[in-house]
Amino acid sequence: MKLSRIVLSGSLALAAVTGSAALAHADDHTSMVSILHGVPGATVDVYANGSALLTNFTPGTLTAPQELPEGTYDLKVVAAGAGADGAAVIEANDVAVPAGANITVVAHLKADGTPTLTPFVNDTAASEEGARLTVRHVAAAPAVDVRAGGSVVVPGLENPDEAKLDLAAGTVAADVVAAGTDTVVLGPADLEIAAGMNTIVYAWGSLDDENLALATQTVKLTTGMPSTGAEGPADTSFLNLAAASLLLAGVATTVVAAQRARVRGNA
Repeated sequence: MKLSRIVLSGSLALAAVTGSAALAHADDHTSMVSILHGVPGATVDVYANGSALLTNFTPGTLTAPQELPEGTYDLKVVAAGAGADGAAVIEANDVAVPAGANITVVAHLKADGTPTLTPFVNDTAASEEGARLTVRHVAAAPAVDVRAGGSVVVPGLENPDEAKLDLAAGTVAADVVAAGTDTVVLGPADLEIAAGMNTIVYAWGSLDDENLALATQTVKLTTGMPSTGAEGPADTSFLNLAAASLLLAGVATTVVAAQRARVRGNA
């Protein structure tokens, strides 16, 4: 697969390495952002403010949520090995990060195998059953049925849609089959559904390339009113969240370096 088709996935990974220096300056005007690299077969290098922030980032990584201050940022992504002065494969200026969102940004393949980005708003509303299972189809594959204990619980799920089930905490034996058939394409797998959590499962990869895989994350539910069902794939403006994390990390690194230089100069 050509790098030019998937390089943007590398920019998504940097939320994992923004670091404590950036978080120390965060205030209440923040968003929580997790990143899933679900495009098989590529690595990228990411630079911000001329410094290498991430090299040889590989698919299959789901980052822990990072608290990012709202604001506007710039970024530069280059082909792996191109160096800081390499031609920008993608470059963005004045990228906006909003406040008050819980989002997972997924770099993945469309059903036809074309790389794309889909930001999902994670449902953190209370569950009447005590827990929630969310299934997201982000793989290069046709529609699928999701089964639990051999019974279809989510029929005809298409890329890049999601389905949510409120249920009691426990273990769910799940698998994924081609829609309307018993042909298993992924699983079976035992999913641990924790009380007070939204357990989110991603089916990613490519059916034709035989590299389908599962990624799982958990998001804490709040107390109060149950879900309205309004969550799901977000407006594309949320794509800016992951991109903004790049320059945020670069700014934090520059600030820390400057502070250390001043300390040495005053010693």
